[in-house]
Amino acid sequence: MFAAERRQLILEMVRANGAVSLRELARVVQTSEVTVRRDVRALEAEGLLDRRHGGAVLPGGFTRESGFPQKSHLATAEKTAIADLAAGLVEEGEAIVVGAGTTTQELARRLARVPGLTVVTNSLLVAQALAHANRVEVVMTGGTLRGSNYALVGSGAEQSLQGLRVSRAFLSGSGLTAERGLSTSNMLSASVDRALVQAAAEVVVLADHTKLGTDTMFQTVPTDLITRLVTDEPPTHDDRAVTELQALADQGVQIAVAGQSGGGTGGDTVPAGRQSRRDMPLPGPRRGQVPGAGPQLRSATVLGEQSPGERARVADLRRR
Repeated sequence: MFAAERRQLILEMVRANGAVSLRELARVVQTSEVTVRRDVRALEAEGLLDRRHGGAVLPGGFTRESGFPQKSHLATAEKTAIADLAAGLVEEGEAIVVGAGTTTQELARRLARVPGLTVVTNSLLVAQALAHANRVEVVMTGGTLRGSNYALVGSGAEQSLQGLRVSRAFLSGSGLTAERGLSTSNMLSASVDRALVQAAAEVVVLADHTKLGTDTMFQTVPTDLITRLVTDEPPTHDDRAVTELQALADQGVQIAVAGQSGGGTGGDTVPAGRQSRRDMPLPGPRRGQVPGAGPQLRSATVLGEQSPGERARVADLRRR
């Protein structure tokens, strides 16, 4: 395993578990503790994790959120695949809200090609990605700029969203569990995300597999308000993420699993320029939802309409 692959795997394990011993890291990446210690030291220098005696932990625990430079280098291939799939859910002429985050920034770059779209956002990065798009209207919230993620937060942002109604919200976060739903490490960001959710008829969460099973301080979207999760396929060794996916599906969250162009960690290997998609079916109406009500997701795949190969892969994922 190359050094870059080892370090990506180490990051994924720390993100999934919060803290991992050097011995466990060495066992999983199949190298010596000396080598792992050197990898952990390099990752700490980049601000991606913190060293502790005999192991590695999330940077700052639950009290500090990683800045944009650190986040932008995590799971980049997975975020690209997720954004490609999520963009297919947006109809021409729709009005949507898009929250802050590196994954939603990738989504915004693809939404620039959707004509007649109206995007409401508190993210400067999302607005920048759409600034020169033809026939796409961008509406910015008010608020105070939070420099670590280039987002507008505070009472000004929340008040500007009052009375707003759009078809769906696309949100990311720091962690996602079936028990608490989507969460983030910052109180101000969580408060604005909750206001974005209130403005939308449906909520689509964009989260790569490293966030599955991770729980952070401030809840933004409880599980029963999440309509759909767009994610990538967890690696075979990541039992925690697979278990969390199953638990989310059992609670009524529709799960769309994106493959990656050209391979990468996790997900399906597909020909360049193509993306694979698998949707776990919604077990039944959500609480308080009338069957058949609400806007339909154009690119949602009904399990019964999939090919036998697709159905087999869905079944395999759910059995893990």
